[in-house]
Amino acid sequence: MDYDDPERGTGLAARTREFVDEVVIPKERELLGDRAPTPEELAALREEAKERGIYAPQVDEEYGGLGLDLRSALPVFEAAGRSLLGPPALRVDAPDEGNIHTLEMVGTEDQKERWLPPLVEGEISSAFAMTEPPAGGGSDPKMLKTTAEKDGDEWVIDGHKWWATNGGSASVYLVMARTDMDEHPYSGTSIILVPRDADGLEVVRDIPHLGGGGMGLGHAELKLDGVRVPAENLIGAENAGFVIAQQRLGPARLTHCMRFAGLAERALDIAFAYASEREAFGDRLSDKQSLRFELARRHTDLHAARTMVRHAAREIAAGNEARIEVAASKYFTANVVQESVDTAVQVCGGAGISKDLPLADFYENVRQFRIFDGPDEVHLRSIAREFLQDPPTGELANLPRFGE
Repeated sequence: MDYDDPERGTGLAARTREFVDEVVIPKERELLGDRAPTPEELAALREEAKERGIYAPQVDEEYGGLGLDLRSALPVFEAAGRSLLGPPALRVDAPDEGNIHTLEMVGTEDQKERWLPPLVEGEISSAFAMTEPPAGGGSDPKMLKTTAEKDGDEWVIDGHKWWATNGGSASVYLVMARTDMDEHPYSGTSIILVPRDADGLEVVRDIPHLGGGGMGLGHAELKLDGVRVPAENLIGAENAGFVIAQQRLGPARLTHCMRFAGLAERALDIAFAYASEREAFGDRLSDKQSLRFELARRHTDLHAARTMVRHAAREIAAGNEARIEVAASKYFTANVVQESVDTAVQVCGGAGISKDLPLADFYENVRQFRIFDGPDEVHLRSIAREFLQDPPTGELANLPRFGE
């Protein structure tokens, strides 16, 4: 189906899809879900992506990217997402993609010069450290407990974080911390860059989790005990951490949606192919009406999800906050992707749960999408709060009450 994507984005997406099909998927098949690619294997894929002129499409040209805006980059993210190896091969993988965007958006020139070139090249990785163990910040970031206090020309940071994606291998952490305890967390929190070698920073462990094997990312638990970093490691304005985080998370949720939409599309492609070849009870599976209807539903839902994401991206491009559009897109897409991969596994039966096909790896990795970047319930709460205003306003205020 056609969308109103900018022409540059659609052309690059077509070339990205060729790269994924011709280069990435054959490498994925070598791995068969048993291990992550080695740094050398990943570097080779990235070199091929550079030679094809598709590497780092969302990054400013000044730092080695192609300079695409969000709307143009989304179809490229979707094409890369057809394989779990695709996003890291193009350097559009989370969380580095979102952290690079944050540095481009609010970083100082010194911060950009130090961190962006190695991050874009894939020489190092980064982590966004916001979530904390109960009862700290997580689904309710107002409960954030990590603090950063000024001591001369340094920040002194104390706190406990977990679920910091890439945290086990990161060279730098974007740490959310309370910098004004007299203010509400939303107006008294900042983001501070903490290098891996900072004294007092301990990487406790990578948390065992669903989807952690194969090409899945690790999520680390961190402790910060009197960590001292220079005052100039502050990203953006002091106490503007939540504003910056929302500027980061809005587009990042949409790019997540498109990467996973690509994964769902490939899962359905595999299911279509399998059902067209597999015979049972005298017919091909693709001739069974119930299966045809199920695949049709998944195809329809995926089209709706893609359309919602693009609508939210247009709102952001127009300068709107698009909170509700992003929340609806993230909630709906996460569920559509999970249902699509689950359907593909069911259609393929024993082959679906084997590691001979990529569906088992897909299945393990898609479930977490309904939790990270805001669980379903948080996004539904935001949507409901927007439409079920209390007290009612506008036309809602004129509706009759029970008993009136």
